[in-house]
Amino acid sequence: MTLLLSCLLFFNLLCFVLFARDKRKAQRGQRRIAEKTLHLATLPGAAPGAWAAILLLHHKNRKAAFWSVTLVLTLLQGAVLYLAWPWLPAPL
Repeated sequence: MTLLLSCLLFFNLLCFVLFARDKRKAQRGQRRIAEKTLHLATLPGAAPGAWAAILLLHHKNRKAAFWSVTLVLTLLQGAVLYLAWPWLPAPL
């Protein structure tokens, strides 16, 4: 269980950092990180990191299409967690 939580923390931090780098590149007028890459970074359980970046950094917060894909990924992750919960090992 701690390995799973460690992986989730890692992926959430990675996702937040990618969003932050993209925001920085946007401010500097540099080549940006593709939205597809940001969504792929959100996929492995990193929806909280993505939403934290969107809300705290005010990044991609006006793009409805981006929000909708992020919302679908969040709902998908919630459904996977709900379905997998009975099979997750209990803490000792």
